[in-house]
Amino acid sequence: MRKIVLSAAMSTALLATTLAVTQSASADPSSSSTTGTTTSTQKGAATVQQGTTRYVVLYDAGVSDALARTAIAQAGGTVLSSNAQVGYALVESSAADFATKADGAAGLVGAAADRSIGKAPADAVSGADAVEKLTDAERATLAGRASLKSLAAKAKGAEPLASLQWDMRAIGATPDGSYKVQPGSKKVTVGIIDTGVDGTHPDIAPNFDRAGSRNFVTDMPDIDGPCEVTSCVDPVDVDDDGHGTHVASTIGSPVNGLGIAGVAPNVNLVNLRAGQDSGYFFLQPTLDALTFAGDSGVDVVNMSFYVDPWLYNCQANPADSPAEQAQQRVIVAAVQRAIDYARSKGVLPISASGNEATDLGAPGVDSSSPDYPVDADGNPTQARDRTIDNSTCLNVPAESNGVVTVNSTGPSGRKAYYSNFGTEQSDVSAPGGDAYDTANGRTSPAGMILAAYPANVAKAEGTIDAKGEPNTPFVLRQKTKDGKDAYYQYLQGTSMAAPHAAGVAALVVSEYGKPDKAHPGTLTLDPAVTQAILLGTATDTPCPVPAEFTYRRVTANGPVTSTATCAGTTDDNGFYGEGIVNALTAVTEF
Repeated sequence: MRKIVLSAAMSTALLATTLAVTQSASADPSSSSTTGTTTSTQKGAATVQQGTTRYVVLYDAGVSDALARTAIAQAGGTVLSSNAQVGYALVESSAADFATKADGAAGLVGAAADRSIGKAPADAVSGADAVEKLTDAERATLAGRASLKSLAAKAKGAEPLASLQWDMRAIGATPDGSYKVQPGSKKVTVGIIDTGVDGTHPDIAPNFDRAGSRNFVTDMPDIDGPCEVTSCVDPVDVDDDGHGTHVASTIGSPVNGLGIAGVAPNVNLVNLRAGQDSGYFFLQPTLDALTFAGDSGVDVVNMSFYVDPWLYNCQANPADSPAEQAQQRVIVAAVQRAIDYARSKGVLPISASGNEATDLGAPGVDSSSPDYPVDADGNPTQARDRTIDNSTCLNVPAESNGVVTVNSTGPSGRKAYYSNFGTEQSDVSAPGGDAYDTANGRTSPAGMILAAYPANVAKAEGTIDAKGEPNTPFVLRQKTKDGKDAYYQYLQGTSMAAPHAAGVAALVVSEYGKPDKAHPGTLTLDPAVTQAILLGTATDTPCPVPAEFTYRRVTANGPVTSTATCAGTTDDNGFYGEGIVNALTAVTEF
C-alpha cells in the first residue's frame, strides 16, 4: 500500500570486505548522543566549525560502518557519529560538493543536509484558524462565556475531570470499560517521540520511567531561544513545548484521583525526545529515537509529527532540483530504514496523519516546502508552490511502510475538519478533537482533548497568572493532596488522535503479550499481531451520506465552509480507515 525507495546494495566486492564495528552504550540517560548502536567520534553541535554543514549520510543496505566511513572521508566529510545497525552517520563537511559526491559514492545512498525534518503539527488550515491551539482571536471570542471550571467542579467518575473526557468514553476507556478488564501493564513500554515529556507532572510521574528515557536533542538558540541549561541538553523529564506531555498524558496518565486518566493508565512511559523546543525535528535524532526504541524493548512508539523541511518528500518531482530530489530520497529511505529496524525488534510505530485537511491520495499542491531554514521572524526562506502527486511524494512517517496511520475524529464521531484522510493511507481513526463540532459550528474547548500541561510552559505562554490561576478556558488547574499544582490544557489535532491509538496498542500488548526473552521482566508481542488486533477491533464507521461532507464553521473571521469526500466501504474507507479504535473490544474480543 505504501511506497519506499531504497538504493541498490553495494557491489559484492565491497560486501566481501565488511568489517565488524565494536560499539559502546551511553550510561547517561540524559545524553544527547545516540545509544549503544552508535559509535561517536565527536559529540554535540559545538564540534561543528564555521563554514561547515552537517549531513545525515545513509549507507547502502549491508554496507559496514568502516567501509561507509571510508567513502564519506573520500567524499570530503568527517563523521561525528554513526549507527551501524541501521546504517547512517552524522557528518560535517566544508566541501560545497559533498552531497553530490556522497550521492555518487559506492556504498552510500546519499546525504541529506541535517535540517529539521519534522515538527509537531501546529500548522493552520487557514491563516486565521490554527489547529492544535486556536488563535488569539478565536480565544477572544470565548471571553465572557461560562468558565469550564464550573464543569470541572461537577465532574463525576474515577478521576475529577473524567466527565470532560468525551474522548475516553468514545473508545471505551473508562472504569466500566477497558480499565476494569485491562488497564495496562508496567511490563509494557510506550515511547513518546516528541518534544519531550514533563516527567514531574503529578498526573504523569507515577508511570514515567526516567531511567529508560533519552533526550537525543541539543537545544539550538537560533530557533529554540536561550538554552535552559548550560549544556543545552535538557534533562529527560523536561518538555519546554507541551506537545509531548499532552501526548504522553493521553496515552498513560494514571488512575490516581487527580485530573484525568489515559487510555492505558498502568503502562510504562518513556520520553524519546527527538523534537526541538520550537517543535522542529531533525533527521538524526528521529532516527536515533527509533533505533533506541528497538534496542531497549519499547513496544509502541507514538509519532505525532510530520517530516520537514518537505511536507511531502518527493523522490523524482520535476518541480525540485536534482539536489533537492536526492535529499528527499535520503529522508524517505533513512526514516524507512529506522522504522523497519524498530519493527524487527518488536516495536509498533503509530503516526498522526496530519492536519492539512488533505486527501493524501491526491495532495495536489504543496505551498509550504521547504519550510526550513527560516528568517529572523520564523518565516521559511525557500518555500514555494510545487505541484505534487501520490506517485512519488510521501508524507513521512504517515505514509512510510509499517506505520499505523491515524486520522482524527470530533465529539460527534465525524472526521475532524482539519484531519488528513485517504483510502490508501488511513489505517484507523481516533478522537483528536474538533472545536467546531458543535450544534452551531462555533468553537468550544469542550470539543477538544484535555490532557496534562507542563507548568513551565503555562508560565511561559502566559496562560496562568502570577498566582498560578488559569486565565483562559483552555487551561484547567487541579491541586494534589500535598497542595501542588497540576495543569491540563485543551488541544486538538491528529497529534491528539495518534496517542489514543498508541494507548490501545499498549493495552493489546498488555493483554496478549508474552515474556520478552531479550528484555527480562517485560512483555512483547509481534507488531504485526498488535496491529492486526488494533485494526480488527476498531469500530467500523461508514462514510457520511452524502459522501461529500460539508463542514460549516464560525471562525473569528466569520463563517467558513469546506468539504471533504469520503471513499470506500463501511469496514475500510478514507475517513476512518478500518474504524475508530476501541480499547474495550481490543482486550476482550480475542
